[in-house]
Amino acid sequence: MEEKKLDLNSIIGFVLIFGILIYWFYTTQPTPEELEAQRAEQVQDSLAQAEKSQLQPAQQAVAAQPLSDSLAADAYARQVGEFAFTGVQEGVTRLENEVLLLEVSNKGGQVVRAQMKQFVNHDSLPVDLIREGNSDFNLQLTTRENRVLNTRDLYFEPEVLQEGDTRVLSMKAKAGADRYLEFRYSLKPGQYLMDFDLRSQGLSLGGDAVGLDWKLSAIRHDPSVMYENRYTRLTYRHNGNDIDKLAANGEDDDTETEVRWMSFRQHFFSSILAAAEPLPSVRMTSEDLVDGESKETAFTKTFGAETALPLTGGELSRRMFWYFGPTDLDVLKQYEDLSLADSIPFGWGIFGWINRYIFTPFYGFLSSFLPFGIAIVVMTIIVRILMSPVTYKSYLSQAKMRVLKPEITEINERLKDNAMKRQQETMKLYNKAGVSPMSGCVPAVLQLPIFYALFMFFPTSFALRQKSFLWAEDLSSYDTVAQLPFSIPFYGDHISLFPILASVAIFFYMMMTTGQQMQTQPGMPNMKFIMYLSPLLMLFFFNNYASGLSLYYFVSNLITIGIMLVIKNVILDEDKIHAQIQEQKKKPRKENRFQRKMREMMEEADKQKKGGRK
Repeated sequence: MEEKKLDLNSIIGFVLIFGILIYWFYTTQPTPEELEAQRAEQVQDSLAQAEKSQLQPAQQAVAAQPLSDSLAADAYARQVGEFAFTGVQEGVTRLENEVLLLEVSNKGGQVVRAQMKQFVNHDSLPVDLIREGNSDFNLQLTTRENRVLNTRDLYFEPEVLQEGDTRVLSMKAKAGADRYLEFRYSLKPGQYLMDFDLRSQGLSLGGDAVGLDWKLSAIRHDPSVMYENRYTRLTYRHNGNDIDKLAANGEDDDTETEVRWMSFRQHFFSSILAAAEPLPSVRMTSEDLVDGESKETAFTKTFGAETALPLTGGELSRRMFWYFGPTDLDVLKQYEDLSLADSIPFGWGIFGWINRYIFTPFYGFLSSFLPFGIAIVVMTIIVRILMSPVTYKSYLSQAKMRVLKPEITEINERLKDNAMKRQQETMKLYNKAGVSPMSGCVPAVLQLPIFYALFMFFPTSFALRQKSFLWAEDLSSYDTVAQLPFSIPFYGDHISLFPILASVAIFFYMMMTTGQQMQTQPGMPNMKFIMYLSPLLMLFFFNNYASGLSLYYFVSNLITIGIMLVIKNVILDEDKIHAQIQEQKKKPRKENRFQRKMREMMEEADKQKKGGRK
């Protein structure tokens, strides 16, 4: 018999047949929709069979639901055990007033959307603090049979009520006719604060407490995610009136006792959970989600709070509050009983006091009848006029040092080989003339509280949010006159004009002050370096800072330069100052304690030096 061999045509034929079989098998298999339909038919057949066996009423309600709800309800019923299923379907219930829109989900009974109706973000979209699952509020319950239940998995039956002018939403997860867990939301007209009552009836829960867990990922609202992230922090009130916060960067956590509220602040908006009675212990966490400037970043930080709500006789009863609204002093101070205004980052100590009780209300008054940018200019002028006596003292001290410069030069030449003696003679001259070289530093120190308070005021002032002036679209954020095709380290990918103007102004101010100090105190070689470094640092740092602050420093330095020119050319006469110093030197002058101590230390050091040479 002749042996058969596979030729090239046979091989090609087999490959084509195999390919056709693969294609046919692939095109004839059921689609996902068809598979789902088959599963639905199977489930409906099983439900129909169950109906013939006389289902219980609750199970009949499940069978009457749409397929997806029925499957979810079956899983729910198996998990909660004694909690009878009442036929609640997936869905949300709206609760709103003039300023706030809330959506509360039947599943979990929690707020799944919180929208500010009067504000928009940088893309002109409504500001949502909660949406699309970025928040998770959960209570962990233990039943009498030691089952652990999470409210995020339970279905709550909604009921909307009207109590006077208050809109009330009662969400109940029922375990029987008179046995349930209730979340009760009460929202008054025009309010961002909402009562949130938690209570159970007839459940006789196991354990001593119910665990509470709240997590929220802060939604981005500003054009610069890094700038917004800088002011997105978890702040809390504990142990009476103590206010603390978690770190602004990286990961941080803390556990505190007697906590009254936790504020998940998202720069200009806050989500706050407060308690009528302090929570015994709360663990709070913060995780930074921002890694560089990116337009794709949707969230800034993830916050978390965990606590235990004590039970009384196996039942839960706790009055709490939700606040979803602006981080605005005028709004938050309405809730003085909870001290929610303390969640605003005014600054610490005296700096925060100046910011909260002076600058914030003062600017609010000016901006009530002036354009917001003009209000900054007017406030700057008033602040500089009030600080002009300090400027005068500083310039007077510099003038006295200039008058004494020839005598100081003579001492330096005469005692150039004896540094200790030269210092003693210089101090003696200052004492006789009634001049202190430190007096020029005191005015600068006195201005530090003003500087820091304003440094915190402009980026956190809600009144400045999205308010424009000249080329700046938002005085609470940086202005942009040119967008760069690349990013410069520490500078950014844009050019802001107000920081440039402020840097030029501070350069001329430094020339007037630092240059004079270099003339009167020649042993200060670093002063020239500082004169050039300060404007450069301001240019880089303030390029990504609030344009309102750069505007303030620009106007402030211009006014200060003008005041100093007036003092120099109109008010002060250096010839008269020289004559006054000469008269002062003739009078016997008693050393103060500091001067006496310094003289004694120098004399002692001089003696030791002479003794060492022997």
